[in-house]
Amino acid sequence: MSGELDMPGFFTDADAASLNGQRLYLRLNRIRLTSAIVGAAGSIVALSDGRMDYSAIIALAGFLVALVAELALSYLQPERDWYSGRAMAESMKTMAWRYAVHGEPFTDGLGEDELRGLLRSRVKQLTIKGADRVAIGTDAPLITESMRELRRSDFDTRKSIYIEHRTVSQRHWYARKAIFNKRRAQFWRIVLVSAEVLAVVLATLRITGRLSIDLAGVCGAVIAASAAWLVLKQHAQLASAYNMTSRELALQEDTLLGTGEADWPRAVADAEKAISREHTMWLAGHGG
Repeated sequence: MSGELDMPGFFTDADAASLNGQRLYLRLNRIRLTSAIVGAAGSIVALSDGRMDYSAIIALAGFLVALVAELALSYLQPERDWYSGRAMAESMKTMAWRYAVHGEPFTDGLGEDELRGLLRSRVKQLTIKGADRVAIGTDAPLITESMRELRRSDFDTRKSIYIEHRTVSQRHWYARKAIFNKRRAQFWRIVLVSAEVLAVVLATLRITGRLSIDLAGVCGAVIAASAAWLVLKQHAQLASAYNMTSRELALQEDTLLGTGEADWPRAVADAEKAISREHTMWLAGHGG
């Protein structure tokens, strides 16, 4: 077989729900924070033709859009789709790999009906929280043909495919994400420091009478919005967590390479726990 493991419908639909929820949640928060900055700018900068106070209109529009975005976030709660979908998707992925490569608890000696019942029971336990947010509509909700094919393969084939397409692939993903989030954290820190320095300069000019407009207030809104976005995205925390997980997976990879068939089910379970640990920590940090 090619090595690519087709994920079951449970993963596909949960993953789609999570991505859609994430996109909507971040989009609404961008609108909310940006509109608040526009509203602050409109309330400070004077724009008028003598008959119409355009600055007041800009401020009103900005704060109204921010309010609508806030209400949409409260009503739709897209973060619940994001967190619940991610938890369900990752739980299904780890169960799919365990099933396909004979990892615990899907060891040798179990019949097809026993395996299916065990998988169904485990998935139900792992995905019961937040299940009301995800509808499973695609085919093959629990077991795909590629999962069955890999499970029927010999030990060496299962071992090489699992290490290359699960452990190594996951380690590379975490390493790339760690670098990306570290850079984004640095970028937003620069934005915050720059805005704070600019606010100090503008406030000083305002005090000395060299500036008639209180632009420091706009900088304050930018600082608040940037800080809120940084907290929302958690770049620094994610970079640290991803670095730790990639290192742990590198050690697991070395362990797997030297593992024989008798110890393989336990070694796979340990590797999957290392992968799942980061997702568990992420969900805990997001209130999941």
